[in-house]
Amino acid sequence: MNRRELLALLGIGMGSVAFRSALWPRGDAAEANPGGGQPRAAAAQVRPFAPVPYPLPLPSDGLGASQQRDVYGQVTLQDRVVVPEGFRADVLATWGEPLGKGRFGFNNDYLAFNAMGGNRALLTVNFEYISPRVWSDSYAEVIGAALPFQSLAAKLGQLKGDLPWDSLAQNDPLRQLVLQVATAAMADLGIGVCSIERQADGAWKRRPGRHDRRITGLTGWDDPAQRLAVSGPAREVFSLNKRLGYDDGLGDRIIGTFANCAGGQTPWGTVLSAEENFHNQVVEAVFADGSSAPPAQRPFVYDGKKLEGLGHPFGLAGNKYGWMVEIDPFQPQRTPIKHSWLGRFRHEAVAIKAQRGQPLVVYSGCDRYGGHLYRFVSESVVQDPQDRSNSRLFEQGHLEVARFGEDGSGQWIRLTPQTPIQPQYPSHYEQWGVPMVTLLPHSDRRRPGAERFATDASIDRYRQRFKTLADLYPGLSPGQGQGQGQTQTTAQMGAILIDAHLAATAVGATATARPEDTEIDPSSGDLLVTFTAGGSDGEGRADPAIFHGPARQASWPHGWIMRLQDDGPQGSRFRWRMVASGGLPWEGGMGFTNPDNLALDPAGNLWMVTDRLASRECEIFGNNSCWLLPAHGAGAGEPLCFATAPVESEFAGPCFDPDGKTLFLAVQHPGEANGIRSVRQSGAGTREAQGYTLSDRDGQPFEQLRWVPLGSNWPSGPGRAPRPAVVAIRRQNGTRLLEN
Repeated sequence: MNRRELLALLGIGMGSVAFRSALWPRGDAAEANPGGGQPRAAAAQVRPFAPVPYPLPLPSDGLGASQQRDVYGQVTLQDRVVVPEGFRADVLATWGEPLGKGRFGFNNDYLAFNAMGGNRALLTVNFEYISPRVWSDSYAEVIGAALPFQSLAAKLGQLKGDLPWDSLAQNDPLRQLVLQVATAAMADLGIGVCSIERQADGAWKRRPGRHDRRITGLTGWDDPAQRLAVSGPAREVFSLNKRLGYDDGLGDRIIGTFANCAGGQTPWGTVLSAEENFHNQVVEAVFADGSSAPPAQRPFVYDGKKLEGLGHPFGLAGNKYGWMVEIDPFQPQRTPIKHSWLGRFRHEAVAIKAQRGQPLVVYSGCDRYGGHLYRFVSESVVQDPQDRSNSRLFEQGHLEVARFGEDGSGQWIRLTPQTPIQPQYPSHYEQWGVPMVTLLPHSDRRRPGAERFATDASIDRYRQRFKTLADLYPGLSPGQGQGQGQTQTTAQMGAILIDAHLAATAVGATATARPEDTEIDPSSGDLLVTFTAGGSDGEGRADPAIFHGPARQASWPHGWIMRLQDDGPQGSRFRWRMVASGGLPWEGGMGFTNPDNLALDPAGNLWMVTDRLASRECEIFGNNSCWLLPAHGAGAGEPLCFATAPVESEFAGPCFDPDGKTLFLAVQHPGEANGIRSVRQSGAGTREAQGYTLSDRDGQPFEQLRWVPLGSNWPSGPGRAPRPAVVAIRRQNGTRLLEN
């Protein structure tokens, strides 16, 4: 990333800026000393810290070409949180520790800091999913109890993946094995609230308090009073007397929450938690009335490498997951609510704009290849952004989805029964030399889920049958309703919101590149969006007209950051531009890959963490990392690598305390690929050698030998089980993070 691009990203004195598509940006250091020499003294003086070692040559590393070949010729990745000199990373909480009436869960993701006054605060934490190998290998050591993992895997293996759950007797040993493992896994998912306190030396520590709380994947299973609620039109669907699909018998009440990935905070103090990859645990497909396909269509699976279908043994209805969940950390007795006007899809990220006298606006993305970017606009307006009654604004409004124009324009399409059907044609992708199959709501409306369309002609025939969303989601049949005046219209809208991804595809929303995070730039009100990766997973594909590489590659795996400016909640237009592109510097990228979460510190600086894909194209970037993108001072426009993560893990959920002295990061899934790192007789951990061809500042290739640990022991110690954890990073001298 060069300085012009970063200034555009941060909105500092820039107009419209297109991202750079040249080869390696040489930068000031190369121009001043193209053959070698020392790093720039001027840059070192303005930097708030010395960047941590990174396995690739960067335009900002201050090294000449020959120095880069020397420094990067051989590197060793570290199995720890690496922070700059003068900083420390303290482990704040780890999987398995007591929390409320449960335990700190697995694979912590989004973090929200809520100050309580003085030196007390609450930290809300999402627990996203289970990494089967690490979880099962470590469970006995961490939890202090054994689970029948091997017996379960062996018995399921004999069934060859066909689990006849509904026909198993109550005393069947297999039923008991499944319930033991599935119940334990559900206990490690969901949301937690931790009480923390700042010590005299400035360090934050856990201090159990009355607000400590756990909401798990099975909250409400044993105690109906603890079940979650739903607001908006989906409530009508959940309460139908009759339905095309599965009825869980719970009406509009919901058992638990899981797949909790990203999230956001409201100005009035509540927290929104995004249910993302819920489809791994429950059925995603729904019928035309919004009812769920049967749980058995997402059967329970455990073989030591996969742990999926956790909702199957408990009969969970899939249409009740994939929502945005609101909780109040300060009121443990308040029922969590899933807000259906925000849509059901693989939620990742949420950004909230609450301005006095204006409707509440909420942006969110669907993290899948070909997923969409959404905007919710409330019906009523915000009177006071800090009024806790603002939560009622989620209960009525409308949901819109983005259509991007190649010229930088865009349109918000409102999802209503009257919205015309006009999906993207496969021929659009053929221009880019890539195949595309469009997934649309099944043309047999008695069947749940999607149907694949590979030709323009087949989509034309589809459009002849279905003119608007009302034709795809007709609402109630006789005998389905509750006899209320607006049941027909409300239930119809509820079905559209429940099937939001397919409905959005049907009306022509742009297929995007896995939108992972959305943040409001407080200086401009613009929306910042990270798109983690372009290309395809076989089910969906990012539109290459919008999401292409620096040299217009149709499939670009390294991601982007976008700046979007819309014309206000009453309007339907927006402008967008890409302001940063991931990728190798000598291939036109900015030096990072797969941007994930964003956060703005109290001074307005932008921070970013990465979630590297498990592919050869992305492995070259080494461990995942955390980057600072400074907004102020002589060093503005120079991205700095602030931290690198332990082996086979990612950072997530960056957030700050109010005075900017501490950065909180979730460290998720250490050792996920290779499990517990073993220790050899020499006392060293196992590792492997990898070789990469890199390019120096002069564009000359050179070879790198890289030593990579196999598996992880972080933060437990050599030979012990890795554990997901939250770390608090601060300066050792107690000053603000970015003090020079």
